[in-house]
Amino acid sequence: MDWTNKVVLVTGGTGSFGKKFIRVLLDEYNPAKVIVYSRDELKQHEMLTTGGFNDPRIRYFIGDVRDKDRLMRATYGVDVVVHSAALKQVPACEYNPMEAIKTNILGSANVIDASIENGVEKVLALSTDKAVNPINLYGATKLAAEKLMVQSNAYAGGRNTRIACTRYGNVVGSRGSVVPLFIKQRPTGILTITDARMTRFWMSLEQGVRFVIHAIENMQGGEVFVPKIPSMKMTDLAKAMAPDAEIKIIGIRPGEKLHESLISEDEARTTIELENMFVVQPAGADLWFGRAWEDKGSPVVDGFTYTSENNTQWLDVEGIMAFIKPIEEELANAEK
Repeated sequence: MDWTNKVVLVTGGTGSFGKKFIRVLLDEYNPAKVIVYSRDELKQHEMLTTGGFNDPRIRYFIGDVRDKDRLMRATYGVDVVVHSAALKQVPACEYNPMEAIKTNILGSANVIDASIENGVEKVLALSTDKAVNPINLYGATKLAAEKLMVQSNAYAGGRNTRIACTRYGNVVGSRGSVVPLFIKQRPTGILTITDARMTRFWMSLEQGVRFVIHAIENMQGGEVFVPKIPSMKMTDLAKAMAPDAEIKIIGIRPGEKLHESLISEDEARTTIELENMFVVQPAGADLWFGRAWEDKGSPVVDGFTYTSENNTQWLDVEGIMAFIKPIEEELANAEK
């Protein structure tokens, strides 16, 4: 895929993922234009003036994914939409359920409608492991958003618009993640963990960005792309970040799981395994692109699941230390 003549719009472009994605895209792929679409004027101003994003290829659009009219204007002439805008804090979504629905579900529907109406070539939405067998409202809204994205390929009809998703685990160092929390807690000598048995999938922001780019370049429409990434124990993370600190168990929060899933047993029936990722094909794949991924990989075995507990890749304390060192340095530099 040649990006040099592409116009790319990023919803939630001022967030952790959005900024990293835009930086990699500008530095390595040289698109014709990148549109930062977000509702926070201050964050846009900071990106432009002090964040290193004063680039003639960038346009800053104030807008909310809840506003379909604004999205209709913003997506006009756009080739690729990366949909990363979301309300993602689990406790906030539990306490503000309708707001989560408006942004994560209805906002995604607006992105789909505007993209199809304006002939956008590719729409790639970011999802999460919490969308698999969800027990919290955030996960439920992301599951609904996934289904909208996948099934809306049928809406495109004879148009060129193709829509797909990526689904991955915790992104180390992203806004609201546990690493910045542990950094703040470290001077006190006490790190808080909700349950000592807890495990999580882990990947870096850089890995997430490059996986999204790979998905955009290879998507045919209707897929959910899942990377092969390592798991880690929360207790090992605490030991890696503060070996001498006391670990205080505070109890699982509402809507929190002990272990996360990236592929459920029911999804396994349409899942193809490749070297570095899985591709979950829609149940009705033959409706719009057939079974092309089956020629590139192998179906997973019956009863397969992909969870942070049964993963074959694990980061131990030493591995976590090596993994988070550059992220800690980056966070420290950002605060200077």
